[in-house]
This record gives sequence, C-alpha cells and structure tokens, in this order.
Amino acid sequence: MPTLTEQILARASGRKRVVPGEIVVIEPDVTLSHDNSAAIAKIFAQLPHKRVKYPERLAITLDHAVPPPTPKHARNHAEIREFVRAQGIQRFYEVGRGICHQVLCEEGVVGPGMTLLGADSHSPHYGWLGAFSAGIGRSEVAALWATGQLWLRVPETLRINLTGSLRRGVTSKDLTLALIGRLGADGAAYMAVEFAGEGLAKLTPDSRAALTNMMAEMGAKSACIPPDDITWRWLRDTLARTRPQDYEQRLDFFEANALYPLADAQVARERTIDLSEVEPMVACPHTVDNTLPLSEVAGRRVDVGFIGTCTNGRLEDLAAAAELVSGRQLRARLLVIPASSLVLRDATEAGYITALLEAGAVIGTPGCGPCMGNHMGVLAPGEVCISSANRNFRGRMGEPTAEIYLANPAVVAASCLVGKLIHPADL
Repeated sequence: MPTLTEQILARASGRKRVVPGEIVVIEPDVTLSHDNSAAIAKIFAQLPHKRVKYPERLAITLDHAVPPPTPKHARNHAEIREFVRAQGIQRFYEVGRGICHQVLCEEGVVGPGMTLLGADSHSPHYGWLGAFSAGIGRSEVAALWATGQLWLRVPETLRINLTGSLRRGVTSKDLTLALIGRLGADGAAYMAVEFAGEGLAKLTPDSRAALTNMMAEMGAKSACIPPDDITWRWLRDTLARTRPQDYEQRLDFFEANALYPLADAQVARERTIDLSEVEPMVACPHTVDNTLPLSEVAGRRVDVGFIGTCTNGRLEDLAAAAELVSGRQLRARLLVIPASSLVLRDATEAGYITALLEAGAVIGTPGCGPCMGNHMGVLAPGEVCISSANRNFRGRMGEPTAEIYLANPAVVAASCLVGKLIHPADL
C-alpha cells in the first residue's frame, strides 16, 4: 500500500498510484520563492513564455535580507515588486511580514494534502501540516513559472516512529539534532521522512514545524506529519486571525483535500525513537551532524546568541527564552528575531519582548536575519555563537573563523546569561 507521500504525489501527478524511483510530472499547488525571485525572473526572461502560467499558484516573500542592508539588496527587492505587479501575483508578502515558511502556514497558503515546491532548501517545512513540500533550484522554479509543471523522482520513505514524551527542558530541536547525529547529514538523502506513533500527540504545532523543517539537514527530499486534532486546531485558530473573511471555506478545502497514512503502507526504512530518552543536544562546529549531549560541551565560551530563523523563531521559542531571562541580565549578546509579524505581535502582547529587552536582548525585524550571513548580526573573527538556527557550516553567519553551536532556544538564552554553554536547569 502507498505511503502518505506517495498518495499525495499520485494525486498531484494525476495517477492512481506511484512507486518509489518512478519519474512523475506534477503540477504543484504552490510554487515558492523569496529574495531570490529577482534572479529567477532573469532566468524566466530567457524563456519564450512571457507570462507566468498560474500566477495564483505563486507565493513570494521578502525575508532573507530585510530591511535591505545594501543598495544592491534594495534594487533586488524593487525588481521583485515590479515583477509581482507585472505578472499579477497576489500572494506577495512584503518586508517585515516574516519568513516564507512561517508566513505561508499562517496565511493558509499551504495545508493538508497539498503540494509545494520552493526555491529554498528548508521547504520540507510544510510537511508538519500534512503536505508534500520540497526544495528545488532556481531554474526549476523558472520552469514552473512558465509551464506550471515539473518532473521529480518519487522518493523512498523513511518512517520514524515516536513513542513516549519529551522530558521537561527537551524540545523537538533536540530530537532533530539527535536524529541527524545518529543517521548523519546524508541519513535520509532524497527520502521522504514520515513521522508516526503515539509520541506525535505530545508535540505542539511549533515543535512539529521545527521537526520537519530540519529534516533538510538530514538530506531529506520531504518530511511529513499526518494531520490530527492538533493540526486542525492550529489551522482553525490561526486562519480565523489571518483571513477572517474566508477561513471557514479554506478549512473546508483543507479537510476535503487531506490525506492520511495507511496502516500497511510499505516503507524502505524504519526507526523508532523513545522521546523520553532524548536529552538536550548541541551541534558543534562545523557540521549539523557533529552532535553531542549538552552535558559533554557545557562550559565552553559563548560570545553571542541568536534565537530565530524558520526553525526556531516561533512563539513557543520566544516564550522559553523570555521565561529564563526574566529578572536577569545577559552576559553575552543575544539577538532575537521573530519568524513573523504575527509571532512578534503575540510575543509583545504576552510580555515576552519586554522581558527580553529588559534583560539586554536585541530584537530584529521578522525575517531570516544573520542565518545566511547577510546582515543583522553577522559574527566577528573568532567569535563563538550559540544559535537556534538550522545550520552551523563554516562561514554560515558571515565569518569563516567564527564557531557556531546549534541548540534549542532555552539553551541559547541560558548560555547567554552566563557567557558559556549551560543547561537551563543549572542556572
């Protein structure tokens, strides 16, 4: 029987069934791009097509360098705005709205059973909603703009069964780092990672999004969590805020479109993880799979911390950091960038932003910030950063001699309070 991923791809390709290794042509429901849209538009201009075939399927955000740090970036944004106007693209999200992966979920652009292909490596993110989503190159996006179609190979499936529940102070970020450390950075190369098991019911929406997002760091083509009551509750509550005029119709569409796992679906590989056995983890320089338990690296110097990105810039993450720093003063610098304007608004109303500011943290414009080394907090030579981001490659935050450790947001905040890696419980 087909996996959830195979069910979605079969429908997207107009077939009754697809099998791993098969080449299929799909028409994705959504094609995503961001600040790289200007470069993609230049490729598109070389094609014979003058108009985007399905402008209603495009979603474009400005999030990677916002506000623009240089005239070159500002010109890039201006070119994108002109392309959006000329092509009649409605789903365009301006500077400050936030990171593409967070925003498209909040806006109800993507939902259960849908397909998204995006010009961003962390596009597997949307699988937390029960969708198929994958990253592709700029040339492929230009081809999608022109034709609305793209071929891909149906991936094999790695099923990860989750049992038990995470202990206090342990998050899905620790789970992802543990998985990547065990299986390696290529442990799921071009595979569809599908999560299953009773442990899923213990994971919040924010923690689920971090889980599927970071499967890109294990080489996965896609990652997926089947929709359940937690999914539908988040969609109902969020869409009622972001699109009150039609949220009921959108929910009806998602419910009609949703697909679910089959008990006897055949997978290529299977692993079981007891969530209660996961401990706080750290990815050490300079690869994401260079992981160690926090207890083994505690005490290492920290100069600066960063909480944010499409992986861990959500409300739950900011809440954990604010709780720790409340009434205390930071010894190391801490930069906090909410994943979206909605997250920023909620964090402000909840008092999290005030607590972080009073402790000495810096708050940035919703967006990617220094994650890719563009601006808003790039590192100096020799500095040590503890980050809640998804990558710690050499030079990732703009300086090749700097060191980047990855950890969950609470560990980042706690470490900035004392200027060294530390477990929050040890404060």
